[in-house]
Order: sequence, then structure tokens, then C-alpha cells
Amino acid sequence: MAKVGYARVSTEDQRLDLQLAALRKVCDRVVEDQGVSGSTNKRPGLISLLRSLRPGDTLIVWRLDRLGRSIRDLIQIIEKLGRRKIEFVSLTENIDTASAGGRLVFHMLAAMAEFERCLIRERTCAGLEAARARGKRLGRRPSLGDTERLAAYNAVVQGEDTLDVAKRYGVHPRTLARYIERMG
Repeated sequence: MAKVGYARVSTEDQRLDLQLAALRKVCDRVVEDQGVSGSTNKRPGLISLLRSLRPGDTLIVWRLDRLGRSIRDLIQIIEKLGRRKIEFVSLTENIDTASAGGRLVFHMLAAMAEFERCLIRERTCAGLEAARARGKRLGRRPSLGDTERLAAYNAVVQGEDTLDVAKRYGVHPRTLARYIERMG
């Protein structure tokens, strides 16, 4: 049952010293990612660390934001660890999923993230509905205007090659085919 630390800084200019000092006090080994943004999935140290963890191990970070790109990402990582029977500890926030209190704090974070996602979805739906009520056309703007669509349709109906017509109007042949299908 190993205690493995993970440290990360986003740029080459930043230093890992503070994280490493805290982690080395409590970890058997520490894996680092230097100059790797948390907003990317390409964190080679973290990827190899997660693969190496075994049931009964503990992943330890100095702060939550060193592990996850967002609350949602953090929750996914910690839930995957839990399913694999791997504990998680954040030193700064004093979260330890091996304890009831740590699990409570983690689940509260998960609940708040879910609540935030629901609020965002509700606001988005309300905004779309308000736009529709104002007569806004939602979605992508049509590739061709009404006049161009009619002219392209007539050209194809009169026997002109669909590829030539699509090229002339600067649209993909499938786009032209959809217009013809709707108009026909």
C-alpha cells in the first residue's frame, strides 16, 4: 500500500519546491509534471501515475487544483480511483477519502458541481427560449440564400451536374443535396 504524491506546475518558470517538500514528508514516491497546463489531458506524469496505482494505494496532492482541470474533471478522477479501491488525499484542503469526513467533503463538492451544471443548463435553455420568442433563428446560418438555393435547385432539376452546381455556389455536394431534398 503505497502513498504516491503528484505535483504539477503549469509553466517552466514556476517551481515545484513547495509542493515537493510537503509531499515528500508523507509519500513513498512523488511523480511530477513540469510545465504542463492543467487544462490539457496530456499530463504524462499523471497518466503513468494513475496506471501504476493499485488497490490500497493512496494518491496524495498538495492542492486539489494540481490534480484536476475543473471540479468535474477532479470528481471523475477521484471517483475512478474510488472504484479501483484507491484512496485520495489533498493536503491543503485536508480531504482524505479514507475518512468519513473526507468522503463527505468530496461528495459535497460533487453535489455542488452537479448543481452548477444544472444551473448552467437551465440558463442556456431559458436563453434559447427567449431568443426563439424574439424571432431569432437558432443554429448555423444557411450556406445559400433563398435566391441562390432556388437557382441551384433549378439548375440541378434541369439536368446540370450536382457537383458542378455545388462547386459554382461554393457548397459541399451533400449540402446541395439536402437543399434539393427539402425543396423537392
